[in-house]
Amino acid sequence: MTQAKTGLTYAGAGVDIDAGNALVERIKPAAAATRRSGVMAGLGGFGALFDLRAAGYDDPILVAATDGVGTKLRIGIDTGELDGLGIDLVAMCVNDLVCQGAEPLFFLDYFATGKLSVDEAARVVTGIAKGCERAGCALIGGETAEMPGMYHDGDFDLAGFAVGAMERGADLPRDVAQGDVLLGLASDGVHSNGYSLVRRVAQAAGLGWDAPSPFGEGTLGQGLLTPTRLYVKPALAAIRAGGVKGLAHITGGGLTENLPRILPDGLGAEVDLDAWTLPPVFRWLAQAGGIAPDEMLKTFNCGIGMVLVVAPDGADALQHLLAEAGETVHVLGRVTQGAGVEYRGELG
Repeated sequence: MTQAKTGLTYAGAGVDIDAGNALVERIKPAAAATRRSGVMAGLGGFGALFDLRAAGYDDPILVAATDGVGTKLRIGIDTGELDGLGIDLVAMCVNDLVCQGAEPLFFLDYFATGKLSVDEAARVVTGIAKGCERAGCALIGGETAEMPGMYHDGDFDLAGFAVGAMERGADLPRDVAQGDVLLGLASDGVHSNGYSLVRRVAQAAGLGWDAPSPFGEGTLGQGLLTPTRLYVKPALAAIRAGGVKGLAHITGGGLTENLPRILPDGLGAEVDLDAWTLPPVFRWLAQAGGIAPDEMLKTFNCGIGMVLVVAPDGADALQHLLAEAGETVHVLGRVTQGAGVEYRGELG
């Protein structure tokens, strides 16, 4: 073929295919470290293959989830602190899967930017691989999209897609009844929702991301970028031990909106706010933003990242199992007649 008179190239239009190829080569070792039973091929194909029979399933039901990191990305981009964002992405997807009773099997990511920085993208994807390792699922594919004119300089967006499986008939929630016990697992901070409000609070307080943290060590930005906790392995261990009737991942909507999602019609939840101490980051948000307790409880996790509904006669054993797995467990309350979540005590 003869060269066009204009001499235009894809790279000249802002898309560097070589940079994309370099990124794939850079992240291959991180992806390979997540390999698990069932994976049939590495990165580079047009699609990714997974063998459910090789993963140990006889009559599997697939469960899928997708999510992002939200405006927490803005803080990561502004500060250059990118390493934990991939963990957030994985956690927001796989923590949802386990609530259905599913074991996460594999993960795919989507990274979109105006101009690809191989170093920055590699840091993000390496974080994704770390999250996958911790959750026991394989990073088997993804997409890097370089789209000039779609994003401001230095900006990017993330999306994640997780697929899990369970044997037929093992789905959750099931058999939730009045009197069942609510076990709350502590969060590691704000996790990955509510950051539009978080950013507004910081702005109102006149604090930049490099300001000393008002609730802990390091800078404000570093404190707010603590990655979302992965609950997959302890939750699966509890499910396999028996007695778990349901799980609720406490993300956007907080306890107020997420607990009712796993309760049958006619049942509600009573939560004792004195059962745990509000972590410092949430005390700062409430005070600096003048945020009412009701608003806190339906926006943030407020220190509880996952709730398990368990049979009363197995609650003590499951609490011990979860603590042995490294979780901080709080007995939050019980399932009651009615609807929605009723709080007693004070958030603080």
